[in-house]
Amino acid sequence: MDLSLLSVCGLVSYDGSDFHGFQVQEDVSTIQGALEQALARFCSPVGRVAGAGRTDSGVHASGQVVAVQVPWRHSLEQLQNAWNVRLPPAIVVRGLTLAPAGFHPRFSAEQRTYRYHLIEGDRATLGRSPLTDRFAFYVQQPLVVEAMQAAAALIVGEHDFATFGQPTRGESTVRQVYAVDWQVVSDSLAPLDEAPKRRLVLTITANGFLRNMVRCLVGAFLAVGRGGWSLEAMADALAAKDRSRTAPPAPPNGLILEQVVYPDHLDPWHKSGQKSSK
Repeated sequence: MDLSLLSVCGLVSYDGSDFHGFQVQEDVSTIQGALEQALARFCSPVGRVAGAGRTDSGVHASGQVVAVQVPWRHSLEQLQNAWNVRLPPAIVVRGLTLAPAGFHPRFSAEQRTYRYHLIEGDRATLGRSPLTDRFAFYVQQPLVVEAMQAAAALIVGEHDFATFGQPTRGESTVRQVYAVDWQVVSDSLAPLDEAPKRRLVLTITANGFLRNMVRCLVGAFLAVGRGGWSLEAMADALAAKDRSRTAPPAPPNGLILEQVVYPDHLDPWHKSGQKSSK
């Protein structure tokens, strides 16, 4: 029986803790590899599953966008269900829709938003926390959030971020950062036998990110928040365009790809009335 070849776009969430990033690599588990292997168990996809962001090893996503061509004659809901039941528990396809003509999840994107989660406190003293241990970085030393916000303001706008990341295939290291914000969240409803923990969440939106860029920026903001870097040192590091001037990158487990935004004519969810990738 002839099957229709569909170009579909999916919204994917995953816990990246046990994966070596999104992009397929030989002899290791990756998100892209798991998505493709699950599809291959019930249909024959044409080409690779493309993604909006090549998240690093250990990085998570709630709003990754993927696209692939598949031979399929049933509903998109049935395709989504068939895909999900064959995926490992750490990965889920949250929604499927038809991809607009000319759509590519990475190259069509206008904006990407990441969040990084920190918890102030000694992890050993605070004890195990299943809800946060895999998705947040514990920082023992108290941080000056006002200084971190001032450092974050320095990177808003168009800059060459060569100090803080590596380009893909010789691409430019210039990126446009639209917004950066640190928010403090207190566990005011913590159980009575627990000390309240202070959570810090960085939200950063840009037209694109270099490899390791967000983690290196978080590392620099932490250096400022701890008092090891001044704002002038942060500005000098940005202006240097020199990888040797970066701070150590923050661990990957606190980083989540939250949202990818597309222009209306290429937004897979725009005409369907669904929300974009959040």
